[in-house]
Amino acid sequence: MKVFRGFSYDVPRGPCALTIGNFDGVHRGHMVLLAQLREAADRLHLPAAVLTFSPHPRQYFAFQSDKSVTAPATITPLREKIQALSQCGVDQVTIAHFDHLTASLTAEQFIEQILVRALGVKWLIIGEKFRFGKGRLGTTDMLKDAGKKYGFHVEVLPAVNDENGRISSSCIRKALEESDFPKVAELLEKPYMMSGHVVHGDKIGRDLGFPTANLPIRHYNPILSGVFITQVHGLSDEPLPSVSMIGTRPTIESDRHIMLETHILDFDRICYGKLIAIEFLKKLRDNQKFPDLNALKTAIGKDVETARTFFKERKCKN
Repeated sequence: MKVFRGFSYDVPRGPCALTIGNFDGVHRGHMVLLAQLREAADRLHLPAAVLTFSPHPRQYFAFQSDKSVTAPATITPLREKIQALSQCGVDQVTIAHFDHLTASLTAEQFIEQILVRALGVKWLIIGEKFRFGKGRLGTTDMLKDAGKKYGFHVEVLPAVNDENGRISSSCIRKALEESDFPKVAELLEKPYMMSGHVVHGDKIGRDLGFPTANLPIRHYNPILSGVFITQVHGLSDEPLPSVSMIGTRPTIESDRHIMLETHILDFDRICYGKLIAIEFLKKLRDNQKFPDLNALKTAIGKDVETARTFFKERKCKN
């Protein structure tokens, strides 16, 4: 799959079959849309293309208005989003930087400059709630009219529902906030994971008797926070049982730097630089500030014993 950052208005990238969206957490609803995109691309002998944005437009507007608390938390970082789109059969992804210039484009300018001139769209599929352009004034009807003018077909996909209603990224965020990982896996059609390359830490976990594999959380605001029972993929043929903390470290430092630290049970290999994926299974507790490192060590010890019991019982059930 080809990945492009931005586009040229002078040299069209198309022709292509296209869809547009944030695709934060490629869920079952997205998969239906992407399957139709793939089918049309094959039928028309066009590449299946996705236009997405970074940052999420709602995050951009929230920070611009000094209301960062209203910004939607990120389900999956950009790398994992791209990987998920590739697994759904997408041929090329264009990542448009969402800034004041993008935000100022009228619906008509968005169609003419981006869809037609830059991307060369010939077939377009979007969800029924899709809105675009300055003030979100662009509608699906406007796209259909533009298609007649510029020569591209527009397909509008109705909402995809389950027994609880419309499947959306908001549903996944809610399930993650509640640490309902079975529900998240159902919506994503795969377990919820966070991945990255293991980096060096300050070795405090090792000094406490619980060495950790540390993943930096950069460029996005994760939904999860706390201590979790997890398992690690990428270091062995089978996933390795572990306990993970995601968030800041209030007992150790006062800054707001977010890390994902994972203690792998009964594991002592060096894994710096390795690409690993951490699968979340169950939340144990919220992060808390302990009076000293001994109290923190005791709490981690309890977390590890709880995890051991969890995996032992899980193995018996299987």
